[in-house]
Amino acid sequence: MTAVKHIVFDIGMVLIGYEPEAAFRELIPDATERKWFLENVCTSAWNIEQDRGRKWPDAEALLIADYPDHERNIRAFRQNWHMMITHSIDGSVGIMRQLIADGHDVTMLTNFASDTLREAWQRFPFLTESRGVTISGDIGLLKPDKAIYDHHVKTFGVDPAATLFIDDSPKNVLGAQAAGWQSVQFIDPDTLKADLNKLGIRV
Repeated sequence: MTAVKHIVFDIGMVLIGYEPEAAFRELIPDATERKWFLENVCTSAWNIEQDRGRKWPDAEALLIADYPDHERNIRAFRQNWHMMITHSIDGSVGIMRQLIADGHDVTMLTNFASDTLREAWQRFPFLTESRGVTISGDIGLLKPDKAIYDHHVKTFGVDPAATLFIDDSPKNVLGAQAAGWQSVQFIDPDTLKADLNKLGIRV
C-alpha cells in the first residue's frame, strides 16, 4: 500500500453524533407520528439538503408540497436541527487533533450545506483546525459516486493512492476505494486508532 500522506475524515458520524430521535422525542411526543416522520420526512429533508446542495427553504418547500399535513414538523426540522447534532465524539476529535499536531495533512469532508456550515463552525470549533473543509452539496453529487472523490482530490491536489478516507458508511468506504483511495470504516475511536496504527500512522 502507498504510504498515507493525506487523511480525509467524513465528519458525519465519525466526528459528530447525529441523533434525530433525541430531538424529536420532545418535538413530536406521539411515538407513531414520530416514527412516520423520521422515516418519511426527516431523512428526506436531511439528504436533500446536504447531498444536493439546496438551501433549507427550498428543501422545506419540496417536502411541504409532498406532505402538506406535516408542515409544522417539517419546519421544526430546520429550526431545531442543532438539537439533533448532540455531541462530538471526543475520542475521534482527539485522534484528529493529534494527527494535525504530528504534522499530518488532514482535511474534513462535510455534508453540512453552506447555509448551516457557519453554525456548525460556531458549535464545533475543531472544524476550523483542518487544512480545509469541502462541502459535498456544492458539487451536486451523492456519495458514493466516484466523481465526488475525484472532485475532492482535484480541489486539494492530493494523490488518491496516498489518501486515506475515513467514514462510518460501508457504502462510502467502498466508493472511495473505487476512486483509488485507501479507506477504512469508522466503528469507534479505538478501532480507528488500531486501523491507523496498522497503516503505520501512530496516534
